[in-house]
Amino acid sequence: MTLATDVRLRRVLDSRGNATVEADVLTESGGFGRAAAPSGASTGEYEAVERPAAEAIAAAREDAVPRLVGEVHAGNQRDVDRALRAADGTEDFSSIGANSAVAISMAAAKAGADVLGAPLYQHLGGTFRGDNFPIPLGNVIGGGEHAADATDIQEFLAVPVGAPSVSEAVFANAAVHQEVHDILVERDVPSGKGDEGAWAPSIDDAEAFEIMDEATTTVADEVGFEIRFGLDVAAAEMYEDDAYQYSDRERSTEEQVEYIADLVREYDLKYVEDPLDEDDYDGFADLTDAVGDRTLVCGDDLFVTNTKRLGEGIQRGAANSILVKPNQIGTLMDAFDAIELAVENSYGHVVSHRSGETEDATIAHLAVATDAPFIKTGAVGGERTAKLNELLRIEDNAV
Repeated sequence: MTLATDVRLRRVLDSRGNATVEADVLTESGGFGRAAAPSGASTGEYEAVERPAAEAIAAAREDAVPRLVGEVHAGNQRDVDRALRAADGTEDFSSIGANSAVAISMAAAKAGADVLGAPLYQHLGGTFRGDNFPIPLGNVIGGGEHAADATDIQEFLAVPVGAPSVSEAVFANAAVHQEVHDILVERDVPSGKGDEGAWAPSIDDAEAFEIMDEATTTVADEVGFEIRFGLDVAAAEMYEDDAYQYSDRERSTEEQVEYIADLVREYDLKYVEDPLDEDDYDGFADLTDAVGDRTLVCGDDLFVTNTKRLGEGIQRGAANSILVKPNQIGTLMDAFDAIELAVENSYGHVVSHRSGETEDATIAHLAVATDAPFIKTGAVGGERTAKLNELLRIEDNAV
């Protein structure tokens, strides 16, 4: 019933107006799945390779589609993803492109769920528990590679840790986003938006911390539950000439560890992503030793959803959580393997969007299916709210 009978690929627009790959998978019983690949701006050196959309589509049509149509069942995700790996023949999907691979992988999962008449998160083996849902991390102030002439730190994230439900959390993040806007207006600071819909004012990091502290406190008082905040430092983008290059100074590795640890303590940060360079396992380990008992130290560029890199991090005590982006590794099952390894070793996992996104909402189901404690989706913007609204639908349909 789930035998793949057709795989169609096309170019579609992502949120930055660039071409990306969308896939449709059809099965013999009429099951249908559609998914589109996202794209990152600040990408890790060790990520799976994204090829230009037209090239990725041509390569996948030639090498991957014949291995899928009439050969594999969309209901068996392992077989689908093995076929994609075999068709590509490289470690990093540099042949057919990780963008084609992940679009096909996710579309096949949706087709399999469609045949069963089940939500995707159930097809992927998960359940929704209202008392233990993925808390959305909302990007509300942005800079770095996501916005010019803004903060050095790439993302300041609202974290509604005390929210009693998905809906309360989602709307709290939207309220923090609006409160930040109001504070900027009061301070007469003009601001546009970055790639992910976060405000991108021309302010320094110190002022951004002040604004986030004020905004989260104000909204927490209004909604009646705790809202903290966190960071995506994207430190690999700052690291040059053996130091971290900030607008006003540079920091050595030891100074960077001390600086981030002090921020965690001063602002009670709940989450710190990529605080050090993508090759600095030792620096990650030092920071984790210092503040890992009070915050999530999350590896994105460090781990790139890769079990080998995560395994090394676990051995060395580097970080205590992993960011999971299926397009970083190429297939859903590769992402599942990274999550399984993390959970087995008491590492948290945070399912994440990318800066260049589409309306595809697969990651909402992945977060629920794997009982992720957090999901990064942004806070506003159609391609971001697509994931948030899908979480709201999952919650509504599950209770």
